Amino acid sequence: MTTPRFDIIGQALSDASRTRMLCELMEGRSFTNKELASAAGITAQTATAHLRMLQNAGLVLAEKRGRCVFHRLANSEVAGVLEQLAAISPSSHLHLAQRRKAGDIAPLRSCYDHLAGPLAVAITGQVLDRGMLVEENGGFRVCGHETWQKLGVHLPQMPASAQARQPFARPCMDWTERKLHVAGPLGKQILAHFFDQGWVTRNSHKRGLQMTGVGARALENILGLRCEELTNA
Repeated sequence: MTTPRFDIIGQALSDASRTRMLCELMEGRSFTNKELASAAGITAQTATAHLRMLQNAGLVLAEKRGRCVFHRLANSEVAGVLEQLAAISPSSHLHLAQRRKAGDIAPLRSCYDHLAGPLAVAITGQVLDRGMLVEENGGFRVCGHETWQKLGVHLPQMPASAQARQPFARPCMDWTERKLHVAGPLGKQILAHFFDQGWVTRNSHKRGLQMTGVGARALENILGLRCEELTNA
């Protein structure tokens, strides 16, 4: 019988500089050693040692492209675990509110490959209220609905048993809102559609996204959401 080596993961996550680099990688893009060092406030040499430990723990992958080596999270499962750990990590709701007001936490952001923040939580609430999603056995079951197509979602044609093994929609606890947003292939399709349609753009904030006027009008028409109120929360 094999025993999971939680100690290896725990050691990899036990340093603040390493966790800052992991948070940077939660944007879903790849970054160089220098970029991650800057994000963590450390030297490039120190970042190299930290990244080696994260790679050995299976949390990060390194890919050489030309003269540069880029680092990214190993996979979406790692991103999901990190988001869940963020949701249960010690924090103060007052502190989070102060950070959001100061602009240190983007109200609309990416969580690896899906949307996070107040707007993502509101979208999830709307699709649950409309019966497009159903909470079931700790997960989400997707129901057919014409509105999915308007959000850029193509529902899979597979039996329920297959969906149970490979869920199309997965609940993810939003670490600032302490409510669920949608992850999994469904969440990935929604974020990709938002980018393709120009509904959101990246801004200078780490993991931050900017809702465009076109996107705000689209979501108000499709789901009845007032995006300005949500992103200014």
